[in-house]
Amino acid sequence: MSDNPQRKIIHIDMDAFYASVEQMDNPDLKGKPLAVGGNEVRGVVSAASYEARKFGVRSAMSGAQAKRNCPDLIFVPPRFDRYREISKKIQKIFHEYTDLVEPLSLDEAYLDVTQNKKGNPSATLIAQEIRKRIFDEVGLTASAGISSNKFVAKIASDYNKPNGQKTINPEEIEDFLEALDIKKFYGIGKVTTEKMYQHGIFTGKDLKRKTSEYLEEHFGKSGAQYYKIVRGIHNSEVKPNRTTKSVAAEHTFDTNLTSEIFMAERLERIATELERRLQKHKISGKTITLKIKYSDFTQQTRSKTLPYFVSDKGIIFETVKELLYQERMKDSVRLLGISLANLNTEIKKTVVVQLRFEF
Repeated sequence: MSDNPQRKIIHIDMDAFYASVEQMDNPDLKGKPLAVGGNEVRGVVSAASYEARKFGVRSAMSGAQAKRNCPDLIFVPPRFDRYREISKKIQKIFHEYTDLVEPLSLDEAYLDVTQNKKGNPSATLIAQEIRKRIFDEVGLTASAGISSNKFVAKIASDYNKPNGQKTINPEEIEDFLEALDIKKFYGIGKVTTEKMYQHGIFTGKDLKRKTSEYLEEHFGKSGAQYYKIVRGIHNSEVKPNRTTKSVAAEHTFDTNLTSEIFMAERLERIATELERRLQKHKISGKTITLKIKYSDFTQQTRSKTLPYFVSDKGIIFETVKELLYQERMKDSVRLLGISLANLNTEIKKTVVVQLRFEF
């Protein structure tokens, strides 16, 4: 059981945020299957409306596959400036209740309301009030999960989506997790889920039967974490100032690249944008990573750690070129990215720049 049952954590998650903003701004799109990003020929879906999700359209799916799943699908280009504008309004509402707000992205955040500005002892009622205010003042729906730790609150927010909420009281946590399908555990992805199935772990109860030693033997360091979380032990605090772990810039191309020469040209542009962002925030780092996504959507990374901090485009680009020519490409390339990690500074949150020159 959690060592901090007195903590009151809310996880707010906007419902199909990007798609909902588009439908709000363009009433003609309401009630229709909508994909933000991509197109029926190329590209990747950034977000899908609930009408599109009924046809199996999901984020990170290729636009072509999404169109096959849903022939009536409407594609719209993303408008990140608009999404950030809306997100700031939502964040402002959060801060009227507590300063302990940890944004995870533009559309979700943790709030610690154990001690809150409204003096309301009920996290459940606070969540209801926040969701109502978001709807009244912004025009969008949100879902919420409420519990005594971040892990359970995150799972609970997905339980009654869209436009719902669920509270898991401290004394209910273990029973709730025991009955939960293992694939619904936050942080356990498809690969780990399949591996757990192979070990006879299908629910939280199955996971709880395994010893810490068994889980560590078969799942490495994560095994110890799985042992704790299924028992409701997750003491991570809501951190308003999140440590930057990496700064990245990447770009998906309209036409697959097959020549390293053309790739190098694109990477130079990406390095230029990365340098601009690094210098704007006075960030430098030592570990440079080249990200490659192939036409079959498989992904590869190649990294090099330098003995000194860098933010200069020239050094970053030369290092990335070295990584590019390190080995031959196994297929044509649809996306390239550069990230810098092992940083020298801390800012509010991870900075990620998605370049869209040809969208």
